[in-house]
Amino acid sequence: MMGQRGVVLFCLSIIRSVQLGRFTSDPTDPFDAHKERRSWQKALQRNRWSRILVAFVLAVHVALAAAESPRFESGSALIDYLDQLYQGQSSEAQMVMEIKTPDYERRLVFKGMTQGDDYAYFQILEPKKDRGIASLMRGEEMWNFLPKINRVVKVPPSMMMNSWMGSDFTNDDLVKQSTLTDLYDVDLEEKEDTYLVTLLPKQATVTVWGKISFEVTKDPLLPKTQTYFDEKGEAIRVLRFSDVRQFGERLLPSKMEMTSLRKPGHQTVITYDTLALDVDVPSETFTLQYLRRRR
Repeated sequence: MMGQRGVVLFCLSIIRSVQLGRFTSDPTDPFDAHKERRSWQKALQRNRWSRILVAFVLAVHVALAAAESPRFESGSALIDYLDQLYQGQSSEAQMVMEIKTPDYERRLVFKGMTQGDDYAYFQILEPKKDRGIASLMRGEEMWNFLPKINRVVKVPPSMMMNSWMGSDFTNDDLVKQSTLTDLYDVDLEEKEDTYLVTLLPKQATVTVWGKISFEVTKDPLLPKTQTYFDEKGEAIRVLRFSDVRQFGERLLPSKMEMTSLRKPGHQTVITYDTLALDVDVPSETFTLQYLRRRR
């Protein structure tokens, strides 16, 4: 697509073309005098069009400037902005998760609903053998419902780093994704086309990761990669965002690919099929009573 500068230069070239005009007639010649009057009439028309086009260029320039991605002075503000991309005040989505390992491949279809930063609910829809398995997050607490034994199981803190549904995403990813700025100090570095954000644990806090780094494109303002490091500074896994799509009024990467750097051949891809933001999600969705319902 043509950028802002290209559009403005294009419009200015039109104005220049309209403004060009030379009058070389002889005023003593009646025929030339008639042509002269016609030429001045055309000149006045050109001037009117010039003013209209100048106004148009200014309008385009202002509109494009307003449409540019927001700029951030602090990394914390940028992280908070990114955190709300897929959530809004509330959200409802259907996703496909594809799990790949050297030994097997697995495909899950599930739906998710969120409310604010503290409430989330996920339920497996496919395959049939896993249908009805659900997870509820309230703050930093998490429960799973297992329909085969008709039981709700609370996930203890010691299991928060365990895999969620056998994927490369952990239970902690679901619960802690909205508390990063509470647990980490954030450093922002601005490049020409990207922001680089580094998260380091705050003093006197217990964190899972020794460092988390983000790479964010400026235009459009979207996450590109997210890399997780241990306390020794070794990269453990990387999350890549791709396949940008329009969801309602919001432009978002529809695919998230988590790759393990310690376990070769292990990869999990989540693809958003649908995503609706700021929708009416009943509060009862985030209760243990709702979690226990068989579906």
